[in-house]
Amino acid sequence: MVEWKASSYTGDNIITALAMYEGLWKSCASQSTGQIQCKEYDSFLQLPAIVMGTRGLMLVSIVLCLISILVAMVGMKCTTCLAENQEQKDKVALTGGVLFIISGLCALVGTSWYGHRISQDFYNPFTPTNGRFEFGKALFVGWGAACLIIIGGAFLCCNCSNKDSGKSPRYPPPASQPGRDYV
Repeated sequence: MVEWKASSYTGDNIITALAMYEGLWKSCASQSTGQIQCKEYDSFLQLPAIVMGTRGLMLVSIVLCLISILVAMVGMKCTTCLAENQEQKDKVALTGGVLFIISGLCALVGTSWYGHRISQDFYNPFTPTNGRFEFGKALFVGWGAACLIIIGGAFLCCNCSNKDSGKSPRYPPPASQPGRDYV
């Protein structure tokens, strides 16, 4: 998604014929005729530190999320991997949940850092009116995805049972004794 930040229509200079969008990988200009022109960033070394840092955090988040999916699949109760050792299987599922939480935190930090910079530049009095940007759609998608990943990881961590967790063991119901069967 390109729309990490979108041009703002504030002040006296309201130009609706052109909308500017900037993302982590390219910037686009959308005209009122429907034509969209996008340009990838020329040099990696010329990028602002905020873009490079957010890129790194989002890539780490994606890689950790893929690893945590694989780890959590091994630890799921419906798979036959490690079926003979339930305690080990629970630990693997717990590890998958923790990796999901770390992945979600990386995404949350990246999107929040980028969003903070947008709001900082927006309220800076030295930023020209036509150079101000607002939050784009990709920021909201990033925040929502990060929260869902963290919640999913927390559910996975909470679902992993531990023998020392203080739960009382579940016993089968007592067998009925002869002569005490009531209808």
